[in-house]
Amino acid sequence: MLILGLAPGMKGANRTGRPFTGDYAGDTLYDTLLRFGFAEGAYQRAPDDGLTLHDCRIANAVRCLPPANKPTPLEARTCGPFLVSEVQAMPNLQIILALGRIAHDAVLRLLGEKLAAHPFGHGAMHQIGALTIADSYHCSRYNTNTGRLTTEMFDAVFTEIRRRIPAA
Repeated sequence: MLILGLAPGMKGANRTGRPFTGDYAGDTLYDTLLRFGFAEGAYQRAPDDGLTLHDCRIANAVRCLPPANKPTPLEARTCGPFLVSEVQAMPNLQIILALGRIAHDAVLRLLGEKLAAHPFGHGAMHQIGALTIADSYHCSRYNTNTGRLTTEMFDAVFTEIRRRIPAA
């Protein structure tokens, strides 16, 4: 599985060098990965905490910290080649989990799909050839504090992903 976020967070990956490490979204994501067997160890908000991922990789739709933490469509397109290299590094890739609409749209553009043919929706699963695109609202503090994304909602997406990718 490839987990695709939006962009490096100013207080997270941009500071630590590891996606989602050191910010609130990382607390939520890594806790979920640990509970569903996609990671082991202890997440301690540091890239040298010993946490290891299993059957997954994490990347972002936009490679650099965007101004005002909101990437433009041009930035997402410009970073497309980096996303291509992430996908090519995973020859057994089965599922891409898109955290938010920007990540979802970046994946569809990468695959040459029309955005309207696969609308973003939390919990939606889109089958494109042998690849499944799973959608979730981003696990940001804003989304969790406002109730747009609850632990139960995030867990439901991971439950379906784990059903499709059984633990080794």
